[in-house]
Amino acid sequence: MSERTILFLAEPQSVSGIFSALRDAGVQAGVADGLTSALTFLKRSPTALIFSRPALPGYAAEALLSRLAELSGNGEATPPVIIFSRAGNAEEAQKFLELGARDYWLEPLAWEKICLVLPPASAADTLEPEPAPRPERRAAGRVLSNASAHGVSRLASNASLASGAAASSSGPESAAGRFAIIGRHPAVQRVLALARQVARSKATVLISGPSGTGKEMFARFIHHNSDRAREPFVAINCAALPEHLLESELFGHEKGAFTGAIHRKLGKFELAQGGTILLDEITEMDLALQAKLLRVLQEGEIDRVGGVETIGVDVRVLATTNRDIEQTVREGKFRQDLFYRLNVIPLRLPALSERGEDVLLLADYFVGKYAAAYGMGVQVFAEEARAWLASYEWPGNVRELQNLMERAVLLAQGGPIQQRHFLLDGDTWGIDVTEALPEPLPTGQMEAAAPAASPPANLRDALSVMPLHEMEKQLILKSLDETSGNRTLAAQLLGISVRTLRNKLNEYREQGLEVA
Repeated sequence: MSERTILFLAEPQSVSGIFSALRDAGVQAGVADGLTSALTFLKRSPTALIFSRPALPGYAAEALLSRLAELSGNGEATPPVIIFSRAGNAEEAQKFLELGARDYWLEPLAWEKICLVLPPASAADTLEPEPAPRPERRAAGRVLSNASAHGVSRLASNASLASGAAASSSGPESAAGRFAIIGRHPAVQRVLALARQVARSKATVLISGPSGTGKEMFARFIHHNSDRAREPFVAINCAALPEHLLESELFGHEKGAFTGAIHRKLGKFELAQGGTILLDEITEMDLALQAKLLRVLQEGEIDRVGGVETIGVDVRVLATTNRDIEQTVREGKFRQDLFYRLNVIPLRLPALSERGEDVLLLADYFVGKYAAAYGMGVQVFAEEARAWLASYEWPGNVRELQNLMERAVLLAQGGPIQQRHFLLDGDTWGIDVTEALPEPLPTGQMEAAAPAASPPANLRDALSVMPLHEMEKQLILKSLDETSGNRTLAAQLLGISVRTLRNKLNEYREQGLEVA
C-alpha cells in the first residue's frame, strides 16, 4: 500500500465514485464498515488519512477517535480523522472537533480538496500538523464543506477537465498545478493572466462565456491560486433550485422557519467561511433574492431564513453566467446595482471554435486521460480524425470535446481513433451489423409477420440492444445510485435539467417502480 492511502469508514456503495477519482489522482483507498475492520486495516496498511461517517450500524465515530487517542498516548503513530456527513450541523461538528477529529466536512466529497490535505507521495506515512488557521478566518464550531458538483467519478473527473487541467511545472501534487488551464491561444492566455493577477485579492469576479467553456474550472483556478486555497470552495447552481429553496441553500435556515425545517441548517455562505463561493448561472436568480445577495456583498453579513441574528461572513464571491448579462440588465431581469457589484473583475471566456489549435491540444489531453483511465494504452488520431477535429464548429465547446473524446477512446478499443469513432447525431456506430440481421421475409409475408407495436425480440437479441426507453431508465437509475440519490448531481451527470429528471422519476413511480 502507498503512504497516500486513505481509509473510509462508510457504506461501500456511497464512496465508490470518489474511489475512482482518487485512483486517477494516484491515491489508494480502502473501506471499512466498523471499528474492528478499521483497526485491522490500519495494522496492515500505512494510512495517511481516515474519513469516517458519524455513525454506521453497530459503529460510532466516537469509538474510533477514542481508540486512536489511546494508541497515540502509547506512542503509536495514528492518522488524522475527518468526519464527513450528508447533513451535519455546527453542534455535531464542534463535538467531533473536541473529541480529536481534524475536521468536519459535508458531502459531496471532492478529490481536489482531499488531495490538498494529503501529503505528497514522498512524504511520511502520516500527515504533518497543519498550520493554525488565521483567527479571522475561523468561526467556533464552523462546519467545513467541499460541497461542489463533483462528488462522483465523472463529476470529479470533469472538475479537472472542464477546460483542460494539467500538471504544471510545479508537479502533480501542486494545487495550482492540478488546476492549470490548457490553452495556448492568446485569448485564453489573456484571461489566465488576469485571473492570476486578481487571484490573491478579495475582489468579486464575474466569469462569462458560452456553456461548456470551463467557467467553473476558471473559478477553481482563481481559488487555488489565492491565499484562500486551503479553505473551502463551495459551488451552487442558481438555476437548479426554485427561489424559496435557493435562499435557504445560500443563507441557511433556523428550525421551524418553514414546513419541513426540522433542524437548523447552515447555508453555503457559512460553509464557505474563509474560502470562496461560486454562484453558478447567477442570472437565473430571482430579483427578490438578488436584493438580499447585494446586501451580503456590501455588508458581509447574512440572515438565516427565520433567524433573528445577523451573522458575519468572510467569503470571496465568484459568479458565472452564459448569458449576455448587460442585455439581461437592460431587460430588467437582473439588478443593475448587483451587476456592478459582481463585475469588479470581468472574465470573458472564448468559445472553443475561437481557440484555433487549442482544439487538438485539448483533444490529445482528453484522449490520454481516458485511455489511461480505461487501460487502453497510448492512442493516436488518424489524419482524417485530426482534420475533422480542426474543422468542426464545437457548439458544445470544451464539454462537448471532452465527451466526444471519451466516446472515441471506448469505441477505438486501443487502436487509432478514426472519424467514425466520434459518432455524431445521425451517424452509424461504425460497426457492420448486417451479418446479425435475420434474412428478409418474402414480400407477401411481411404484413402478416411484422408486429405493429415493437421490434421482434430476436432482432433485439441479434443486435444486442434494448428499447430506448429502457436504456434511458437504466441510465437514470444508475446515475442516482452513483450520486447516492442526489438529484442535482444526477441531472448534471445525465446532461438534463432537474425538472426533467423529476418528471421521469414520477413516470417510473406510476409504472410501479420504487425510486428515490
